[in-house]
Amino acid sequence: MKLATLPGPSENGRLVVVSRDLKHCVAVDDIAETLLEAIRRWDDVAPALQDRFDQIEAGNDDGSAAFKAGEAMAPLPRAPQWLDGSVFQTHLDLMSQALHPERPNEPSDYPFIYQGASDDLRGPTDAISGYRFDEGIDFEGEFGVVVDEVPMRTTAADALDHVKLLVLINDVSLRAYAGREISAGFGFLQAKPSTAFAAVAVTPDELGGAWRDGRVNLPLRVERSGEWFGHPHGSEMTFHFGELIAHSAYTRLLSAGTIIGSGTVSSADRSVGSACIAERRAIEIIDSGAPSTQFLGDGETVRMEVLDDDGTSIFGEIYQPVVVDE
Repeated sequence: MKLATLPGPSENGRLVVVSRDLKHCVAVDDIAETLLEAIRRWDDVAPALQDRFDQIEAGNDDGSAAFKAGEAMAPLPRAPQWLDGSVFQTHLDLMSQALHPERPNEPSDYPFIYQGASDDLRGPTDAISGYRFDEGIDFEGEFGVVVDEVPMRTTAADALDHVKLLVLINDVSLRAYAGREISAGFGFLQAKPSTAFAAVAVTPDELGGAWRDGRVNLPLRVERSGEWFGHPHGSEMTFHFGELIAHSAYTRLLSAGTIIGSGTVSSADRSVGSACIAERRAIEIIDSGAPSTQFLGDGETVRMEVLDDDGTSIFGEIYQPVVVDE
């Protein structure tokens, strides 16, 4: 099934069930008022939510209305926790080769994950605004999972059972601060402003065979100002989501509603492009000694989408205008 959050009486919005073609929705206040409530009570409410979804798909729900994805908030406008990884080895290798050519990148035996801010998660059409051009405004296309409560020391195999929803993410980044914060060794803060999400969160079964081995086995399509930027494939995650969850829960439980991101989707085949500007710039440094692609400027747009085999949008699109603060 597909779920979304529209503006509602509280800062957490109002939960709706959305049809598979993203054309219709129905409020489910009688089941759960918000997605966070639904995740916390998942075993109790999931059957009723699925039944409502089935009714919409069969055309039997008289209470349905047109779904306007552009009016949606992030599926979880505020989450108990937002953890983001960087687990595409191609991306890590390219960034290391470009920025530290004197130091070969050695693959890690555990995933890289940092804890981001989860108190202000943005919707699919919210502007990327308030930042200066010299702060290096970038996008990062990612996949993510939303989990129910995960006990401490959960194994990677068991962790996948805690995945309740999948999401599409634009992890907005300010590259001017990233190097300084990495060098400090204390995690990102200024380099990682509010993260944006596509309107719709989906249960893993909505992907059919594309949800396999704890990965989203589909390309993530990225456009910059109306032009193709890349379509790297989610299957190339070095560590799958079960391993990310288990690593995150090794010394603490994860509260229901925790979101875990994959980090920038990246493919070994350079012809499929990139899901962030920093990676393209890294390739330019490796190939020609200097980057030529600029970071985002005023008036640009960022678009991200994932399609199923029939060409139907799974999560809806992220489409964000850029408004630079001069």
